[in-house]
Amino acid sequence: MSFNSVHNLTNVYNFYMTTYAPKSSTPYDTHKKSELRSVYNSIVKMNKESPLFILDTSKESQQFAVGIKENARELRNTIASLGGLDEEELLNKKVAYSSNENIATAKYVGSKKPDDDFPTYEIEVEHLASPQVNLGKFLPGDEPVALAPDTYSFDVGIDDLSYEFQFSIKANNTNKDVQARLSRLINNANIGMSAQVITDESGASSLRIESDATGLKEGKKAQFIISDQRTSKTAGVVDYLGLDYVSSPATNASFLVDGQPHTSTANRYTLDNTYELQFHGVSSEEGETASIGIKTDVESLAENINTLVRGYNSFLQAVSEYSADQPKSNRLFSEMSSVARVYAKGLTSAGLNLNLDGTLEVDNNVLRQKATSENAKEAFSSMKGFTNSVLRKSNQVALNPMHYVNNVIVAYKNPGKNFASPYITSAYSGMMFNSYC
Repeated sequence: MSFNSVHNLTNVYNFYMTTYAPKSSTPYDTHKKSELRSVYNSIVKMNKESPLFILDTSKESQQFAVGIKENARELRNTIASLGGLDEEELLNKKVAYSSNENIATAKYVGSKKPDDDFPTYEIEVEHLASPQVNLGKFLPGDEPVALAPDTYSFDVGIDDLSYEFQFSIKANNTNKDVQARLSRLINNANIGMSAQVITDESGASSLRIESDATGLKEGKKAQFIISDQRTSKTAGVVDYLGLDYVSSPATNASFLVDGQPHTSTANRYTLDNTYELQFHGVSSEEGETASIGIKTDVESLAENINTLVRGYNSFLQAVSEYSADQPKSNRLFSEMSSVARVYAKGLTSAGLNLNLDGTLEVDNNVLRQKATSENAKEAFSSMKGFTNSVLRKSNQVALNPMHYVNNVIVAYKNPGKNFASPYITSAYSGMMFNSYC
């Protein structure tokens, strides 16, 4: 088992993020005090006249409530990323391009106005950032482990934290048994490294350990250090298995921007607060570059609309997955898909076709023709109306996901003579702690 000094609340949060939440984090997840106050006031108003009810607290309902809330948040962030939450800025975000995506791709993250000049850069990648790899000794996999039966342990230092792994070795264990057990322990601990058992041509096995992070910050010598010199249980497994041998040290990315050298600990780099670069490969020959710049307004609009459609369809798909166990999920699906039906005529004229299952499909040829026509503004008015309606609906779902969970109404409140009960919609937050209380 593994031990660390991080409070249980961190484990709760990690469980929540890996079990329910989409794997994303954006600038739109942060909020001003005024925005938080507005959310609180909305919750108070929503609950003041709502009836009292008994919730279905089954595991399936818990996953559904937290799941749809997080998917609604993801949809909101997708819309926000297309130019902001201001109606005038929706779908107006600039989109970056790369002339050689085998070397690097680019994402526009700036906040300049559309009429500003956007620089173009030439990127040449000399070396990609790499993780640290420790490769243990290759031992005969089927032979008994040459360590006395006992409880062993070793320490792992990573990200300024220390973790201790304890495990038992029995008399009938083979080398591969122990290596496989340690691989599971390390992977299940989720501490920023992964492990796997590999074999060579002769059948000998080794434990390969790799850091999740790449590169090294200044003054840092390694991504992780494995030792059993001061461990609490029996030592010896690190030397026997060779767990402390660094076969490939972590390295930083090395690249040129317009001929000027730069480095990064990761294969991601923000350039001039305008472009977020993602490195994918090394320039095959000296002087081979990827040109990074901004797409035309038409191409940017087309990309934004395709992103919107992917986010909308993804939300509908996520909701439909709960239809078998959560009857009210069909209600949410119907409410969201009806938004598209309201704007169906305008969306079709702009190149967005409504499918029978409620999802949308983009006809990029029609889309580009409309974007370059004289009545482009009028053609895309329905698009902005649709986007605003989807945004409002996603905010409602994120604010009160419990509205779509199975419940039994106990009593209706006396209208106009009630106290505010702002915490009813927060029932889902307690679901994160069920396994820890």
